Amino acid sequence: MDWLPELLAALDAAQRGLLALLAAAGAAGEVHGQTAWPFAQRVATEVLAIDRALARSLVVSLALALLAVAAGLLGVLWRRARWPAWSVAAGALLLAPWPPPSLLFAPALPSSFHRSTTGFSAAAIARGGELYRTHCTGCHGDHGRGEGPRAATLAVWPPDLTGALLWRRTDGELLWHVLHGVNDHRGRQTMSGFADRIDADGAWALLDFMQAQAAGQTLRRDGVWAQPIRPPDGPVRCDDGRKRSLHEWAGQRLRIVALNSGDAAPREDPRFDTVVLSPGKPVAQDGCVMSDPQAWQAFARIAAVAPAQLAGMQFLVDRRGWLRARSAAGQGGWSEADLVCRADAPSPVATQAASGLDTLLARMDAQPVRFVKGGVPH
Repeated sequence: MDWLPELLAALDAAQRGLLALLAAAGAAGEVHGQTAWPFAQRVATEVLAIDRALARSLVVSLALALLAVAAGLLGVLWRRARWPAWSVAAGALLLAPWPPPSLLFAPALPSSFHRSTTGFSAAAIARGGELYRTHCTGCHGDHGRGEGPRAATLAVWPPDLTGALLWRRTDGELLWHVLHGVNDHRGRQTMSGFADRIDADGAWALLDFMQAQAAGQTLRRDGVWAQPIRPPDGPVRCDDGRKRSLHEWAGQRLRIVALNSGDAAPREDPRFDTVVLSPGKPVAQDGCVMSDPQAWQAFARIAAVAPAQLAGMQFLVDRRGWLRARSAAGQGGWSEADLVCRADAPSPVATQAASGLDTLLARMDAQPVRFVKGGVPH
């Protein structure tokens, strides 16, 4: 097992635990509907995620610090071993190769540990799209590549939102920048905030739309989802009368099939569960159906096709809830080339039909998504 994601997750959990304790003690306030981080700095998990030597030094230092604490307690409890135990404690502290504070810590924002409240839903993506068109296209452009009509008039050219920018920072820090703006290293504001026009829920929705848009743009440009993305959530109605959320299928493989009303549904397959996606009109068939025009639009955006071209397309979601593969409308069968969220390139020979699907599913299971956003594993 790779130890680095475990370390990053533990550091994130420790900071969130500290924040919860401070909130319970009344020592932390609230901002944008969630508990505010009261310190000027946080652990720089994004640096540790790319610098294993630094992370290794931190692990060794933490281990030696625990040894020092244990030896110190032993010296307190066992008088005959006091001086040897305290000598071990002092030696452990002296030998600890603590990373430089300038690398171990990073500037924090009050919302650094905020979590999105939308659940990456189709409704939030739709709302975020409206806000984006109103407030963002002038600078960032229709597709988020920084080519808006006002871009050339700005002191700093807008960043390309279709790259890795949205995944390099934590959700809470992205929220802060949307609401309060962005400053350069000299403290000059390079993007104004929108807190006077957009509330926190709207900002979360805007970020959902940006991620959906970025996924579609990278798929169109590079043929892959460069960053992992989940299927847009929404209500699903099953023939047994149950109403479920799409994300409730986490832990199972899921196939999502986009069909117009009257289209023939695909056969059930024991290798995964199936949900039919409809643009709004009820689909007369057994099983589970997601009849939602907003979900149809969101999936089309992520798949980099026009909504009118989505019918017939299929998606595969892995057991961890990540979109991994998509097949084009009218395609005869699956192949490894359909795995567009992957760790490496597909094999030179892609076997079609059932054996191709078996190979694709085997690769999905063998290469699970190991996603780190803002230095935090997801």
